Amino acid sequence: QEQLVESGGGLVQPGGSLRLSCAASGSIFSGGATMAWYRQTPTNQRELVAWITNGGSTKYANFVKGRFTISRDNAKNTLYLQMNSLKPEDTAVYYCNRYYSQATWGQGTQVIVSA
Repeated sequence: QEQLVESGGGLVQPGGSLRLSCAASGSIFSGGATMAWYRQTPTNQRELVAWITNGGSTKYANFVKGRFTISRDNAKNTLYLQMNSLKPEDTAVYYCNRYYSQATWGQGTQVIVSA
């Protein structure tokens, strides 16, 4: 059964940092899937944040470039998102999934950036 479990969100002040984790069932990581972080904003827009190939190549949306770092541990079937210099506009529910052919979405993890 495919499953995605995101964690690590919370309330943080502007300029702060958080590290998100995503535990994925093996079938999601299998076959060298490119994995990605997405976010759903308070206005219900779903945005692609960053993605990473099985080999470790990464790409970022312009609005997080230089602040966020995506990584993966294939042995643990886990995806990470290190978020630094957080801004109030980063407030969203963050989800992980495959970049192509998304699996069933997890519950996400809420990130609130506020003073």
